[in-house]
Amino acid sequence: MSRQSLLRPLVGLIMAAAVLGGSPAGVFLRLLFLSVLVGAFMSMLGLTPGRLFWHVYDSARALVEVGLASLHDFGGWIVAGAIVVVPLWLIARLFAVSR
Repeated sequence: MSRQSLLRPLVGLIMAAAVLGGSPAGVFLRLLFLSVLVGAFMSMLGLTPGRLFWHVYDSARALVEVGLASLHDFGGWIVAGAIVVVPLWLIARLFAVSR
């Protein structure tokens, strides 16, 4: 076997450890432990993954609706201003051309 073929699995493990932040088994055990802690805490609060998802969904939807309402108001301001500004600009351009 060549030297490169022997080092290839080792390089893969080093890259995996660099990406994951440690050895794959260690990262798995840490994630498992944290999942148990967070799951127990959520259970004590009466939260379920479904409730949490729908709460985040409803909050995001409310934020989007508020943002769109603000854009709607802003669009109304643009139209109201344009009704006055555009005719005045056209009149000014017509007088500037005639000079």
